[in-house]
Amino acid sequence: MKLTLRPYEPGDFEALYRIDRACYEPGIAYSRRMLREYLELPESRCLVALLGQEIAGFVIAVWQDWYAHVITIDVGEQARRHGVGSALMSAIEKQMAQAGVRMVELETALNNHPAIAFWQKLGYRAVSVYPRYYQNRTDAYRMVKEIASVRFRRPRM
Repeated sequence: MKLTLRPYEPGDFEALYRIDRACYEPGIAYSRRMLREYLELPESRCLVALLGQEIAGFVIAVWQDWYAHVITIDVGEQARRHGVGSALMSAIEKQMAQAGVRMVELETALNNHPAIAFWQKLGYRAVSVYPRYYQNRTDAYRMVKEIASVRFRRPRM
């Protein structure tokens, strides 16, 4: 099936909520209210991945000026290991770079080894630990990545 990415549309909400609940355990998954609040922030960007006509995953990030924060990236189980997460991150980081972002930050649970490996593969590095970060009291890594901003690049001569 063909993978396509597009901006979030309000009609996507229920599918995104279901995917988030399937991806994360209680205490880490977002409530309906919190997910909606993140999607409605003025500085929020959300990309949705489609495999065929089905929503396979999404990423939500916020940014201002030079700094960005990845709120969540969720990929449905049937779509994992097919490049969906990498495609979402590549696209959102490209948008960040075009907006002048230079630093991206995120959190991931210390016990989520597949996620840690995914982030490291994409160039993120753990810089600190937030004790009892999630509602279920799980610790989280704070991970960061520097990205090249394209907003300030000069054309080649």
